[in-house]
Amino acid sequence: MRTILVPVDGSEYSVRALSTALSIFGQGTPLRVYVITVQMPIVSGNVTRFFSAEDIKAYYEEEGQKALAPVKHLIAQAGDMCTEEVLVGPVAETINEYSQEHGCDHIVMGTRGLGRVSGLVLGSVTTKVISLATIPVTLVK
Repeated sequence: MRTILVPVDGSEYSVRALSTALSIFGQGTPLRVYVITVQMPIVSGNVTRFFSAEDIKAYYEEEGQKALAPVKHLIAQAGDMCTEEVLVGPVAETINEYSQEHGCDHIVMGTRGLGRVSGLVLGSVTTKVISLATIPVTLVK
């Protein structure tokens, strides 16, 4: 069984990445696809003085669901082969750790996301994932 990790951020690039992963790797072999979105942790210590841990967790979940929304139809079409999850942490490092913990043999991701600098050839998260990954990474434009 192939195990593919597809990190998404709500961008059109991540929608194409999941679509590509399902079409290329889903040809005749059993497939498990983990679709994740990683939310950057809130770094200000003052936040916890004004918001409860439950409120902060709900915020991460809400933002994660917004990032997953554009790919929900693809996840629904794929059925049981797709699992979705919202994670919190440094994005590239969390993607890499998740791939190792879940025995993924491939990462498929968009070349750029919703970051502020759209003129880059490769996004900074994409570049860092490539440098950290110990498994093949396919980039989808």
